Amino acid sequence: MIKTILGTAICGLWLSGMVSADVPQVTTDIPATHSLVTRVMAGIGMPDLIVNRGASPHAYSLRPSNAASLEAADLVFWMNSRLTPWLEGALKTLSADAKVIELMDTKGSTVRPYREGTTFEAHNHEPKRDEEGHTTAQNSDPTANVDPHGWLDPDNGKTWLDVIATELSKIDPQNSEIYFDNVTQGKTDIDAVISEIEATLAAFRGTDFIVYHDAYQYFEKRFDVLAAGSISMGDVSDPSPARIAEIHQTVEELDITCVFSEPQFNPELVATVVDGTKARTRVIDPLGARLTLGADLYLNLLRDIAQTMASCL
Repeated sequence: MIKTILGTAICGLWLSGMVSADVPQVTTDIPATHSLVTRVMAGIGMPDLIVNRGASPHAYSLRPSNAASLEAADLVFWMNSRLTPWLEGALKTLSADAKVIELMDTKGSTVRPYREGTTFEAHNHEPKRDEEGHTTAQNSDPTANVDPHGWLDPDNGKTWLDVIATELSKIDPQNSEIYFDNVTQGKTDIDAVISEIEATLAAFRGTDFIVYHDAYQYFEKRFDVLAAGSISMGDVSDPSPARIAEIHQTVEELDITCVFSEPQFNPELVATVVDGTKARTRVIDPLGARLTLGADLYLNLLRDIAQTMASCL
């Protein structure tokens, strides 16, 4: 009897190990990507994450554990090299045997060029879809510098759930049904958050505000709440004194209601911009630095941005 129980236990452990070994090894770049992949892989496995909460993806030093994850990966999902320029070379050398999916380059994604200048009035127009199924800003140069913050448009999030499930199913077809069932539930959950955000922000359309860096246009244009300008450019390069002075003048002239800072960056710049004005300040988080990692981080990230905006506008 003991032998039978022990043998069954050993067999179970062996089979468990075999199943575990067959689970795709997946690596992701940022918490939003990790959240979407976690949602699709629910019940099957868990992806790895390179840039953890609180770190800036624009400037990050790859750790040995990150390198090991990239080297072991069957699949890598990332936004693009404009968000994480330091990752491009690592993918070529460490993930040469993996399938690497650049989400911003997948069919059906809304893709926008970076806005130019300190203020954005001339850039607040609607996108149009190109022949490849991408959505690009009107009159934009197709070779223009793509704004990589596309996860802040939840319609992209829904598109990418399908992409993630499709790629996982190619290397793990036996679990394809589970992946796509998770996609169906994921889209339902994102749609619910979209409706919630639309209700939260409906009263604030047309209200001017300033953001720390130009990372939010996907969210702004999806929900029709448009920033008047940004302190820093989309790549988070240090703003010049002239740019800071121009933003300060914009805050005064437009009677800006709120200036949003971010947890990763220098709050003193925001204090300089609002000095002597009536503008309020809040911390807004495009990366999920204060949120719990997991399948719900993406939903909570979008919800948190909307609620923070509503508390200040």
